[in-house]
Amino acid sequence: QVQLAESGGGSVQAGGSLRLACAVSGSTSSNYCMGWFRRAPGKEPEAVATFKTAAGRTYYADSVKGRFTSSQDNVQNMLYLQMNSLRPEDTAMYYCAADPPPCVLQPYYKYQYWGQGTQVTVSS
Repeated sequence: QVQLAESGGGSVQAGGSLRLACAVSGSTSSNYCMGWFRRAPGKEPEAVATFKTAAGRTYYADSVKGRFTSSQDNVQNMLYLQMNSLRPEDTAMYYCAADPPPCVLQPYYKYQYWGQGTQVTVSS
């Protein structure tokens, strides 16, 4: 019912910026759990930013606070993740995900719908 598609990944030098986009299609509501997740080789998936639009609050991983910002364009049904001051440890495959209510923002495996992912590589 819900389809997600990420874009905007790429390779950048440390200190650079990228803006990821997630196109959302299908029926969603403000009570859906939404999030950006990333997974690096050899590591568990990590929640980068998760939110419910209705709650008006976004939860960021400590490792990205102050550097990453999640936003939405509800007119065009798009999610964005602005990533600034990128570090090599940010290198990962980034995914957007959604889960219908009733839902919880964590853990990652509770989410039903996932995009295909977009690779972010940060070199030192």
